[in-house]
Amino acid sequence: MMYNICIYDIEVIFLALDGVFTRFLSNELNTNLVGARVSQIHQPNKDELVLNIRTFSHSVKLLISTRANSPRVSLTETSPENPASPPMFCMLLRKRLGGAKICSIRQPGLERIIFIDFDASNELGDIVRLTLACEIMGRYSNVIFIDHNGTVIDSLKRVDPSMSSQRIVLPGVAYSLPPAQDKLSLLDTQSSDVTKAIIARGDKLDKAILSVVMGISPIISRELAYRICGSSETVYSDQLSSNYRNRLEYYISKLSGIIFDNIGSPYCIYDENGKPKDMSFMDITQYGTFYSVKKFESFSALLDSFYSERDKAERIKAKSQDLLRLLTNAFERTARKINSQQTELDACADREHLRICGDLLQANLYKIEKGSAFVVLDNFYDENMGQLRITLDPSKSPSQNAQRYYKEYRKAKTAEHVLKEQIELAKAELQYLDNVFDALSRAETEAELAEIRMELIQTGYLKQQKGNRKGKDPKPLPPLEFRTKDGMKVLVGRNNRQNDTLTLKTASKNDVWFHTQDIPGSHTVLVTEGKTPCEESIIEAAQIAAYHSRASSSSRVAVDYTLIKNVSKPQGARPGMVIFVKNKTVYVEPKCGE
Repeated sequence: MMYNICIYDIEVIFLALDGVFTRFLSNELNTNLVGARVSQIHQPNKDELVLNIRTFSHSVKLLISTRANSPRVSLTETSPENPASPPMFCMLLRKRLGGAKICSIRQPGLERIIFIDFDASNELGDIVRLTLACEIMGRYSNVIFIDHNGTVIDSLKRVDPSMSSQRIVLPGVAYSLPPAQDKLSLLDTQSSDVTKAIIARGDKLDKAILSVVMGISPIISRELAYRICGSSETVYSDQLSSNYRNRLEYYISKLSGIIFDNIGSPYCIYDENGKPKDMSFMDITQYGTFYSVKKFESFSALLDSFYSERDKAERIKAKSQDLLRLLTNAFERTARKINSQQTELDACADREHLRICGDLLQANLYKIEKGSAFVVLDNFYDENMGQLRITLDPSKSPSQNAQRYYKEYRKAKTAEHVLKEQIELAKAELQYLDNVFDALSRAETEAELAEIRMELIQTGYLKQQKGNRKGKDPKPLPPLEFRTKDGMKVLVGRNNRQNDTLTLKTASKNDVWFHTQDIPGSHTVLVTEGKTPCEESIIEAAQIAAYHSRASSSSRVAVDYTLIKNVSKPQGARPGMVIFVKNKTVYVEPKCGE
């Protein structure tokens, strides 16, 4: 028998900011933050920093992310959860930058780097210049803390000689910019010279633009090629007509003007499903009516909207890796145990043969010579009275050989009983682990992860960490709450412990209980307040139960439902495990609820 694990997968899409976008972002931050002071510094995880900034009129949060698929520096409205103990780099920044004043935010050329300069007080009370170099370069992104002499104090990610032979980032080393790209910058190169270099490239027009012009992303190079040629037709840069060459120089000159005059605008491109696909500092027309384009009020607002959901999922994924690994190992270990026990149980199926051998030996003791290695006897259990060859131990008497077979028979019979019980217990454990997997896949906050972690400690899968106060449970979270169209409340458990509390303590006996049929999911309760729910409310609650289960992406899901008074918990059962009677089943399409 094979046991499979369904693990929640998080889609990862790589999109880095280009240098020109970074220029507009840097200018925006410079306008909003210069003169403000740092009030708090947090490090939610190994890839992010959040600086609470106090301006003259209000407070804002500056997020610095070095995640490989979402690196950026921007103001944010989100509030990532912070660990109980801040990391060492965070403690260093708090010590050196607490209360510091932001005096400038700048970008070197069109590099994807933003320098944030601070005036801070040292231990003697003197004002010193300190800098955070925020390098926004995909998987090479980093935050480097630099003193007034240009020496690295420390960094979010240290780079030693074994990791890179070109650029070392360690405390005490002089800070240097990353190796420059072999491209032309419109900040210091004439548009006509850039145009000539593109033409000489001899590649497809969009690729030629991308390989020559510094600081632009593929979507910008494709957009320029589209505007120049007016279609998606493949055109090579060295084969452009004079008209197209003039258009190329016009658009390169126009791009240069956008950069110099700082008149870029934040645009987000959405696919046909309304999912953010890309971003730009100029309007995008190349997709026609297939994709939609939305203009945002600020570059920070665009980044916050674009990455918010992905970052949320990434943070939870990073913080749940140890739990996922623990559950995977426990699941695989239990599955192997079941397979091994099933093999032993299959061997016990031959126990009746052992009893028959014992009976035949006992009935024919007088015929058996001591010291024989085997004996052939008439099998009176066989309808045809066939003969049976029985292996003997020559060192034992005929009577002792008979007793040996009886002993093996009793042993096999006992083993069969014990193995069946053990296999059932192991299957129940697999079901429990599967439910924890499901709860973990739907956890959206660190508080939910803490509850799952505590559950695994209490059930013996996870050890209490040293330094933690034993028995200190995380503050219980309330269940998720929704409303049906006629106003009835629907409560959904977030994890197994909450499922137990919701079903066995919170709900009233005449409330309606829902759960997906034979599929891991949350306990869902339709609160009736003594009223009889209509069929539409039953369907809506079932849809919510289906959505908060492993079958959320299915089109048709079987959901069992019954009154709370028909649901009970067997003694000794794992968290979230219940039995129920008098249930009905409805087939619905999963829906989130309102």
